[in-house]
Amino acid sequence: MISRAVVLAPILLAQAVRVRRTTPRLPAAAGPVSGLVAGDGRPLRLAVLGESTVDGVGAATHAEALTGRLADELARDGGAVAWQALGKTGANARVVREELLPLLEPADLVVIALGVNDTIELHSATRYRRDLLDLIVSLRRRIGRIPVVLAGVPPMGRFPALPRPLRDVLGARSAALDASAARLSSLPGVVHVPMPAAMLDPATFAEDRFHPGPEGYRRWAEQLADVSRQLLSDTNRWQKR
Repeated sequence: MISRAVVLAPILLAQAVRVRRTTPRLPAAAGPVSGLVAGDGRPLRLAVLGESTVDGVGAATHAEALTGRLADELARDGGAVAWQALGKTGANARVVREELLPLLEPADLVVIALGVNDTIELHSATRYRRDLLDLIVSLRRRIGRIPVVLAGVPPMGRFPALPRPLRDVLGARSAALDASAARLSSLPGVVHVPMPAAMLDPATFAEDRFHPGPEGYRRWAEQLADVSRQLLSDTNRWQKR
């Protein structure tokens, strides 16, 4: 049976070209890509790896983007957080491993935010899961057996910049990649955190209607922080196995 995507291919291609041509190109967040949120005791070392969302596209500075917001949330209990943002606009999981991982400094917690570019590039769910696994294995070889949070692939069916049927096709594909990535939660010290579609509404997007704005990053960071705290509290249990 011919798939719906194949039947719609000419329409999808035309829509993709139009979206690329008409969508505003926003810059990455300005300012340093590392910092410290002051607090008591030895700082928790947070590293965030990923695509344009980690590059801070849609926010003026990293303080308003995903890594800075997440560091603020993790510091709410009074502890200090030292953060590092390693993001590249347009990067897929394989590119992050090859180009950004060598820049990773020692960390106590790593958050990985990927999947949109793998979706756009039409990578299979199997390839995406394999590339994420390679990334996790490589980063643990580099800095030790630390806890890893896999941020869910954003549900592209809710991206206002995408017209239908392109939005529907990419939404289904992003969901398939996210479901595949969730299987990596079977690894010790790895937690997958799906992004609920309800988290995305027009108020959460930046000017380009494709990337999160400051409000979108704030909501995302709150969700990831809750899971990160629980994972960190369980760290000693699985590290000693």
